[in-house]
Amino acid sequence: MAEEKESTSIPLSQAENSGVDPEDPAKSPPRPSSPNSSTRKACCFVLQSWVSKKFMTGCVVLFPVAVTFFITWWFIQFVDGFFSPLYERLGIDIFGLGFITSLLFVFFVGVFVSSWMGAAVFSVGEWVIKRMPFVRHLYSASKQISAAISPDQNTTAFKEVAIIRHPRVGEYAFGFITSSVVLQRENEDEELCSVFVPTNHLYIGDIFLVNSKEIIRPNLSIREGIEIIVSGGMTMPQVISPQERFARQKERIPLNRMM
Repeated sequence: MAEEKESTSIPLSQAENSGVDPEDPAKSPPRPSSPNSSTRKACCFVLQSWVSKKFMTGCVVLFPVAVTFFITWWFIQFVDGFFSPLYERLGIDIFGLGFITSLLFVFFVGVFVSSWMGAAVFSVGEWVIKRMPFVRHLYSASKQISAAISPDQNTTAFKEVAIIRHPRVGEYAFGFITSSVVLQRENEDEELCSVFVPTNHLYIGDIFLVNSKEIIRPNLSIREGIEIIVSGGMTMPQVISPQERFARQKERIPLNRMM
């Protein structure tokens, strides 16, 4: 033990020159780092920053691809499941055959409904659905949404994209004009527009009656407006300009018909 203590002892003259406390070496000041260690740390920091940046870039690039692939794969499997059991009973096991059959089925339904006979059959089925207590509300809401994105734009779809001041001054809400109404007053009538403002889903939202003069009508189509709602505003263009005012023929619905 004496030999070990002698080996760890430091001469007083050497301790004074080097700044080391001979009684407590832990209180001694740290030795200055060498230039090689500083360079090594800087290189490690630069390499770590470069690897982290490239990894995040890869995630940003692959994330939308992965989401698109996952949703597409799920949709194919979902649609393929409609007719796959039928082919399995026939002894035919070809992946994707049910999906192709579903697409052809939807196509021929569109062709059939476009004819006068198909339209008559569809009207009868629609009449039956509208007589059901709870189903008719779901059907009406779904039909309004499908009519809005239909290639044959009709009068029951969304009329225009609208921006209204809501819920307070300086804030705006994005919605669709669905109809117009005349509010009868003693002095003069006021023309209001029914603006549907979706919430988290396109088929759920609030209805606001706004003065037609206070509505901002941007230069966006109905499909572009739906894309903005579904994407959570990520597809919103950087610049929006209101449409030029021109004569529009609007349906005027008396207020008593809405009650």
